[in-house]
Amino acid sequence: QVQLVESGGGLVQPGGSLTLSCTASGIIFSIIDMGWYRQAPGKQRELVATFTPRTREGKKQADSVKGRFTLSKNNTQVFLQMNELKPEDTAVYYCNAILVSGYGLGSPEEFWGQGTQVTVSS
Repeated sequence: QVQLVESGGGLVQPGGSLTLSCTASGIIFSIIDMGWYRQAPGKQRELVATFTPRTREGKKQADSVKGRFTLSKNNTQVFLQMNELKPEDTAVYYCNAILVSGYGLGSPEEFWGQGTQVTVSS
């Protein structure tokens, strides 16, 4: 069974930095999309940044984080370097992946991590 495990959330002052990590474990044939979403209290879950083959750049990123957040990856891991954090970045951040598990005989499935809290406050 595939699992996504996040780490790196916490409390940080405005203007500070945090790095989130997500590791996919299990038998994985191929990863199609992998990245991060977030959900603030009372709001819908939204895309932060993700690797995807559906754009020319190979990535999609929310306008609100461009120039401040950097997405990177290493095999079955994805990282989100968050700089110049603002109070409006406060949310639960979820790792997301669309992948083919097992030995490649099945269809792509979507997986979510359990979420990690990021709080930006003085």
